[in-house]
Amino acid sequence: MQIYNTLTRRKEPLAPRVPGKVSMYVCGMTVYDYCHLGHARVMVAFDVISRYLRARGYNVTYVRNITDIDDKILARAADNGETIGALTERMIVAMHEDEARLGVLPPDQEPRATGHIDEIVAMIETLIAKGYAYAADNGDVYYRVREFAGYGKLNNRKLDDMRSGARVDVDTHKEDPLDFVLWKAAKPEEAHWPSPWGKGRPGWHIECSAMSTCSLGNTFDIHGGGPDLTFPHHENEIAQSEAATGQTYVNTWMHAGAVRVDQEKMSKSLGNFFTIRDVLSEHDPEVVRYLLVASHYRSPINYSADSLIDARKSLTRLYTALDGVIAGDDDAAIADAGHIGDAYHERFTAVMDDDFNTPEALSVMFELARKLNRAKAEQSPRAQSLANQLKGLGEMLGLLAQSPQAFLHGGKASAQGLDDADIEAQIARRGEAKASKDFALADTIRDELAAQGIILKDSREGTRWVVQSTNV
Repeated sequence: MQIYNTLTRRKEPLAPRVPGKVSMYVCGMTVYDYCHLGHARVMVAFDVISRYLRARGYNVTYVRNITDIDDKILARAADNGETIGALTERMIVAMHEDEARLGVLPPDQEPRATGHIDEIVAMIETLIAKGYAYAADNGDVYYRVREFAGYGKLNNRKLDDMRSGARVDVDTHKEDPLDFVLWKAAKPEEAHWPSPWGKGRPGWHIECSAMSTCSLGNTFDIHGGGPDLTFPHHENEIAQSEAATGQTYVNTWMHAGAVRVDQEKMSKSLGNFFTIRDVLSEHDPEVVRYLLVASHYRSPINYSADSLIDARKSLTRLYTALDGVIAGDDDAAIADAGHIGDAYHERFTAVMDDDFNTPEALSVMFELARKLNRAKAEQSPRAQSLANQLKGLGEMLGLLAQSPQAFLHGGKASAQGLDDADIEAQIARRGEAKASKDFALADTIRDELAAQGIILKDSREGTRWVVQSTNV
């Protein structure tokens, strides 16, 4: 299995520190507001990665943190007139609801920054003792960037270039403008914890260094996050962690691509900023997940009405192939999908082993769906096994978890005020018209349903219906 390493800027073989086990830490959300589409991209990308690693037989420990103390949290709680605890708990519940609707499985561990204050303080003390950090006379503690010889290696930047191009606020307490804060002295009435340097709270970067090493050890296999975290956040994590422990912090760095909206950067100032729950209130969650999975995890995604229509059309093709087949349970589906010697499973595995190439993996699934459609047309006994294989491959991507009828009958039908009974009654009426050779009435019923987005499909087994794939 090959994974692209942001640190080395090339694909490298996955070589877990402990054979058969993968330790993975992903930077999670700062819980001051509802999660947005960029968060959804990271959630889904690493959910697919963890699902697939487990399907390949690895024992995965997946840790995704929660930042529950931060400048933005303090400001939002003050604006709302609520405690930081009330704000963060409310946002954490909402985050879990959003990820569940997207089919994202919970991480194995979900540490919170406020639960690791002692470890954070201990790491800062170690950095001071080693000369990598210093306490300023204002109660803050800063990291000496120039003391760490490898600073800039993740982003391939030189210190002098950072200095000349930096927009750094003037802080007379710093020894160097590039130094960053590890501990912030508390302002009056601000949330704080005791420390050797006075009452205060941790800086953002040190939180992840402490939480990740406490959860997975001084060195672990994979560290992931969004595209905006490589600098300065992840660069600072490396500097802090390796200076404190004297060991390599992470073997493989992975970063998901950005989300653009109608080819523009998502931004509140542009009016194109969408929370996950805003999107899911209008669109089938699995359609949104498909859109996020259909691009390679490192590639940017364009979110638009057209891209969602295309995602629904693609999912409809897969569910249509499954429709009418009595598929086995999930265990049977996974067993069939992993059948040794099966060409589709082997090709799916080959492309996913190449840095989790989900677009090519979906191409394999569409080929399998075409084979399933032929088997259904021929009434082949192989159809059930093929359906199980398709569902099993979908499970590795977090797709095809609904019944075909639930997906194909969803969306536009309810939007038009139609329910299953209404549609089935019209189909029965059309059948009676055809039986009495009133083909004009039968065609009228078909056309009226089509105008409402309901497409009829006649076969030897009877008439089935699906929601037209031009609306999401």
